[in-house]
Amino acid sequence: MKLSSGYIIVGAYADKIRRTLFAQLKDSIKNKEIDPKMVAKASGELNKLLYEILVNKLKLDKGDVVRVMIEYELADSNVVWKWDTLKIEAFKRMAMEEIKSVVEDAISRIEELEEIEEMKFEIEKAGKTDLGDTVYFIKVGDDFAGTLILTPLNGEGLVRGALIKPNPVVIEKMKIETGKDLKQVLVEVVEQKGREIDEGTAEKIVNEIKGMITIKE
Repeated sequence: MKLSSGYIIVGAYADKIRRTLFAQLKDSIKNKEIDPKMVAKASGELNKLLYEILVNKLKLDKGDVVRVMIEYELADSNVVWKWDTLKIEAFKRMAMEEIKSVVEDAISRIEELEEIEEMKFEIEKAGKTDLGDTVYFIKVGDDFAGTLILTPLNGEGLVRGALIKPNPVVIEKMKIETGKDLKQVLVEVVEQKGREIDEGTAEKIVNEIKGMITIKE
């Protein structure tokens, strides 16, 4: 099978990849040949690699146009990407050989990139809102990556937020335990609970939460 994003701006590629993959596999999902969670996981893996290529390496702007094509197969109820078939067309004044070199380099470091992303999320308390909610900044290494807002609720908490790196995702409202090792709980929320969205929407949510801070830490 082959996935193609079609011509899409960089700021919207992640959502298009996810929607296209789900559309292609809707019959397999219906027939219980694959769990929707595994489809979401596969789209996340591809989008993480694409973020490294398009944003970190090629330095494309979110308004630049790209087309992503890659083949895959279903094996043992998983989406298995055929990484050597990954092709990217980028409509910017860059030599194709430069793009090819970056793609090959990123593919060769897939496992390394996964390990880095798993290790470097950090949670930093940023301040309070007028209503007593707590705002946290999410860091990736030394870089700002997103925001969370936590509302206390009878010994528990409701948390929501968004990430703009390494992949733009929304962290939809969910209940968490706030008693022990809260920052570790929040890291786990960031790592596991995000739904991919376009970059512009993620930035809007992040800035909205930032703007709610009235008392800085």
